[in-house]
Amino acid sequence: MRLKVFGQLPRGTDMARILHSTNYHEGQFHNQEPTVLMKDGFKLRDFWNFFTARNTRPPRPLPTVKRDLNNPQPGETELTWFGHSSYLIQHEGLNILVDPVFSGHASPFPVAGKAFAGADAYTVADMPPIDLLIITHDHYDHMDYATITALQPKVKLICTSLGIAAHLRHWGIPEKKVLEFDWWETQQAHPAIALTAVPARHFSGRSLRRNGTLWSAFVLELTGKRIFLGGDSGYGRHFAEIGRRFGPFDLALLECGQYNERWPMIHMMPEENVQAAIDLQAKVLMPVHWGKFALALHTWDEPINRLVTSAKERDMAIVTPKIGERVLIGTHHPQEAWWLTV
Repeated sequence: MRLKVFGQLPRGTDMARILHSTNYHEGQFHNQEPTVLMKDGFKLRDFWNFFTARNTRPPRPLPTVKRDLNNPQPGETELTWFGHSSYLIQHEGLNILVDPVFSGHASPFPVAGKAFAGADAYTVADMPPIDLLIITHDHYDHMDYATITALQPKVKLICTSLGIAAHLRHWGIPEKKVLEFDWWETQQAHPAIALTAVPARHFSGRSLRRNGTLWSAFVLELTGKRIFLGGDSGYGRHFAEIGRRFGPFDLALLECGQYNERWPMIHMMPEENVQAAIDLQAKVLMPVHWGKFALALHTWDEPINRLVTSAKERDMAIVTPKIGERVLIGTHHPQEAWWLTV
């Protein structure tokens, strides 16, 4: 647990602001609604099921589009997905990177949580200079030690949830580069960027202790665009509240995948994903948190197939790009069902 990859929980002066948060009491952060991580607790069969589940990984490498990220489309708000919950938003010369994981695995050690074949087309070396790096929470599939430390020289500012600065400082990131957010807190991360942390229904932790840092979604307001960056969340009433306060959204990026009936409160089922987008008053839904890692028991393509069916039934517009494919928010939304040919 002393390895750098595990990070370091807040203590000492780091705790001062945390103790003033209304979301922190009894020694940990709490969700707005009663939330359990697993129904009936963890059982040995859960461990066995992870090793016996079938078709959790694609049979062939995923198709990807490799292109130069230093030349975004002029006059557009461009988005590039890198698989799972990692994506780059480029707007009027600004580069905003969210939850990057480029190490090839989503765990403390390379032997576990390996990326799908074809899903690691992009690396830190492919990233342009980053004006804003957003980290929603400290789980390994969203906050990757190898990626963040390698990216550090390219990054001007890191915006993240309350308590995560302790991890980053432990990894050698200068304190002046980090801006922490509590829920419903808005800060001007850049003259052209207003960023607000909003509630999510999830949990945190990189070691045995949970919920010592906060988990968040973010509302990203750019010139002429409003984008919802979902992070990880189970379904709950917070989506409607966010929609009332900030909607409509030009695009909502919401987790779709790594769900199970045994942990229904911390990850959404695909049909709930569509309902959350409706609650947010999103014009377009982009499913993320799939297409790179197998962190649950469902087949690798079940999340997207279920979401597409539900979105059609609910008349929700969606965008389903390949990894690396250009999305122009509001003007070009790829919808090819590329996973059907893998």
